[in-house]
Amino acid sequence: MTGDIMSGLIEGLPDAVALHCLARVPFYYHQNLRLVCRSWRAALCSPEVFKARREAGTSEELLCVLAFHPENIWQLYDPCRDHWLTLPVMPSQIRHLARFGVTSVDGKLFVLGGGSDRVDPLTGDHDGIFATSEVWSYDPFYHEWSRRANMLVPRAMFACCSLDGKIVVAGGFTSFRKSISKAEIYDPDTDSWRSLPDLRHTHTSASFGVVIDGKIHVLHKGLSAVQILDDGQQWRVVDFGWLQGPMAVVRDELYVLNGGFILKQRKGSSQKEKDDNTLVDKLVSSSPEFRSRIGFGMIGLGDDLYVIGGVIGPGPTNQLIKQLRDVDVLSVNTKWPIWRQASPMTRCSGSILGCAVLKI
Repeated sequence: MTGDIMSGLIEGLPDAVALHCLARVPFYYHQNLRLVCRSWRAALCSPEVFKARREAGTSEELLCVLAFHPENIWQLYDPCRDHWLTLPVMPSQIRHLARFGVTSVDGKLFVLGGGSDRVDPLTGDHDGIFATSEVWSYDPFYHEWSRRANMLVPRAMFACCSLDGKIVVAGGFTSFRKSISKAEIYDPDTDSWRSLPDLRHTHTSASFGVVIDGKIHVLHKGLSAVQILDDGQQWRVVDFGWLQGPMAVVRDELYVLNGGFILKQRKGSSQKEKDDNTLVDKLVSSSPEFRSRIGFGMIGLGDDLYVIGGVIGPGPTNQLIKQLRDVDVLSVNTKWPIWRQASPMTRCSGSILGCAVLKI
């Protein structure tokens, strides 16, 4: 940013000091701050404000959610103010985007790959776009989407994680619905992809990724084996014996929703560790109401576990499909974890296709 653009941010203060003052204002108020003057707008839309927020220790974690919607409408949740914001429409030509990867890095939201779930209501024909390689990023300070370098391989239903300022994708299916073992890594500074070693094995079900203890773990639905990337050099296969179900990481601990219960998964990998009573799965909360709720998103934010949206289908007491906007929150690190409700989504509802935590 040039001195001319930053000139006179706050009268009587050097621009560097003034920028740190602006960086301490919560993101919720940035939209109003940008209306004050051109220099404030330029400062708040610059990469410098993101760096200043990190230096000042005023970074915030926001929740990004996409529910099933023809125009791919993303919403942003501020947990400190219990408030939802709606993002601009992502300018992809793919309607009803699904099976994509989503993560955040360098203060931006990234949406990668996937394809269309659009079905013609008259003919029942599917759109035919199953997997793509396109990548989009959303900058919350500029309030706009940008096209990024394509992945090396078109993918759908793949593992996607961010670690150490990079994005790693692995596995999934190609546009021909064939499972693949290819993995690659993205550097946002150079807007470029390079190949990583292939996964040790593929599977005929969707894969997803989590970061635990500073390592990327790739899991497959219905498969107990976990593939771990060691120092970006090779994949190691370990069977932790983890329970199956929706999973989320909170403060580097892995939680699973299984059989109407929220449990903390063990970390031990050897048989001795599995037999150690201190490393068994720990029951955190009973959640029987989620047995009839499908298609929801589950993610960790701060010290809390969020269960977002979803659908309640037809059953003995409910003959209609109910699209939910509900947001249920469990503080897993308290002595007596209790569920509470956050403000419901304002634009999104129903099945959650992707969610991620955006640190800005």
